[in-house]
Amino acid sequence: MDISLEVNGRTETLDVEPGVTLLDALRERLDVTGPKKGCDRGQCGACTVHVGGRPVLSCLTLAATVREPVTTVDGLATDGELHPVQQAFVDQDALQCGFCTSGQIMSAVAAVEQDVADVREFMSGNICRCAAYPHIVAAIDQVRRADASV
Repeated sequence: MDISLEVNGRTETLDVEPGVTLLDALRERLDVTGPKKGCDRGQCGACTVHVGGRPVLSCLTLAATVREPVTTVDGLATDGELHPVQQAFVDQDALQCGFCTSGQIMSAVAAVEQDVADVREFMSGNICRCAAYPHIVAAIDQVRRADASV
């Protein structure tokens, strides 16, 4: 089936089988490798992207059902400058091995935009095997304190 996806500001047309996930369409068909394939079961959060501004697990989302713009970690930076959340992750050393980082950042952007009260609870769907959780929370707090426009 032919589908059209707007990914990081670019519209792409693909021919996919009905069961192809958004994650596989991004990584294998469009070479957008920011979202990671971790558990492939929606349990780790490494594949988190935004669809229509909302965080979704791309490994559980069928590509053919996506009708709104998709933003991945690759599409956050503008004019060569990191997004405030990306910069805060660097500043707070909130990335260790880096495997979960893209999903963590996408969820963190949503946490800041939604001004969630309990960051730890909101981020609980993103697993970090390196246990960088205190640094991740510090990065989110840094962005909130800076009152950055995200």
